Amino acid sequence: MAIIELISIAGLGVLVTLLIVNVGNNREQQRQLDSAFYRLIAAQAGRVSLIQLSALAGVSAEVAQKYLDHQVQVFAAFPEIDDEGNTFYRFPKLRLPPRLEREW
Repeated sequence: MAIIELISIAGLGVLVTLLIVNVGNNREQQRQLDSAFYRLIAAQAGRVSLIQLSALAGVSAEVAQKYLDHQVQVFAAFPEIDDEGNTFYRFPKLRLPPRLEREW
């Protein structure tokens, strides 16, 4: 009986550790996505493509697409297709006050 309890406690410890590591990874991934997203908006007058975000943030296309889908809803962005058939999302331009722009 004690062995079963010991195995259960060890298994629970492993699960808690994995959960903590996963939460930390998600936070870092979110930070990378946020940073890449706002850098692209500032550099490209509000135009962001999936492949640009994925490459700059260093995440998979699936993760970047989920993030973009959420941002499209939050900022009421809309898709555009350029002459080469590439899809971009048009977000409001990022206009920072001069003091903050120097820090950015």
